[in-house]
Amino acid sequence: MRLLFLAVLRRHTGNAVTAERVRDHLEAAGHVCLLKDAADLESSSEIAHLIRAENLEAALALHLYRGGRLVQGHGIPFGIIFGGTDLNEDVNQREKNEVMGKVLEEARFAVAFTESMKEAAQTQWPHARGKIYVQSQGVVTVPNAAFNWNTFLHCPGINQNADNLHIFLLVCGLRQVKDPLYLVDAFSEWHQEEPNVYMVIVGPEVDPVFTREVKAKVKRTAGVRLLGEMPQEDLHAALKNCFAVVNSSVSEGMSAAILEAMDLEVPVLARNIPGNAAVVKHEVTGLLFSDPQEFVQLAKRLVRDPALEKEIVANGREYVRRYHSWQAERDTYQSLVRTLEGSIEQ
Repeated sequence: MRLLFLAVLRRHTGNAVTAERVRDHLEAAGHVCLLKDAADLESSSEIAHLIRAENLEAALALHLYRGGRLVQGHGIPFGIIFGGTDLNEDVNQREKNEVMGKVLEEARFAVAFTESMKEAAQTQWPHARGKIYVQSQGVVTVPNAAFNWNTFLHCPGINQNADNLHIFLLVCGLRQVKDPLYLVDAFSEWHQEEPNVYMVIVGPEVDPVFTREVKAKVKRTAGVRLLGEMPQEDLHAALKNCFAVVNSSVSEGMSAAILEAMDLEVPVLARNIPGNAAVVKHEVTGLLFSDPQEFVQLAKRLVRDPALEKEIVANGREYVRRYHSWQAERDTYQSLVRTLEGSIEQ
């Protein structure tokens, strides 16, 4: 089957990583999957032309509003994957909410990453009950064996002996929804008390205006450093070497960095928002904080309590193995797309 797959493909964002993985699952089943950036296709006529030109038989869209509104109304069957901001933010704007409800009416199926996302969608659009499936994101980590941790630390100017350091990595694209500056002041105060703790923010410059603000703030803040985007294998190696991974987002669908950290046996400290709380159980698979001061308290506790660190790491790894299987994700998407094939034959 020839499929159009629409997603917002800003490099190294969660949606882009998910889209690549799902495309791989579908192509492994023998489908031809044309992955396109929804940001490049703003009109329905462009989509209609693409469907005709490429002889496409079905479609899949990642993000109910940005992708979903473009694939509806073309007479081909399609499915939806919720993104996160569609259910957490777009849903609060009346016009977008109405558009998304109509997309769900026409969609053959929709995939939510968590039970709470499914419940949120069903509460908003009761007519979609029965067509929403829960499939958590599959995780595969591939750390670069040749990665040099000392070289990594020297890049942002951390020149102390790595053995005595506690490096907290915040992995995110530089945009406001990720709120990378949320912890900066509190962390800097801690660093001035204990100079061996550092927070390193790693990620691509997604929003140019906001990136300038982040760079200016970090430049004048002790104990916080900034690094640009990295190849995935190097990023996984950096995660494996750091003391803990941090997430300070305002909104998340399901954070790949959190799941990858768990897979790599690294403790996680995450802001207590629904998307994070769905995967991080406080004091079991990670630690959840509600404000910067609580973050510092929990981070200090983690540094001083190796038994807690060991327990969280073991539980996190077991959780990922049990609930974020790459093979289970593959089976689900291949099965759901077969339902689109069935509706073509009818």
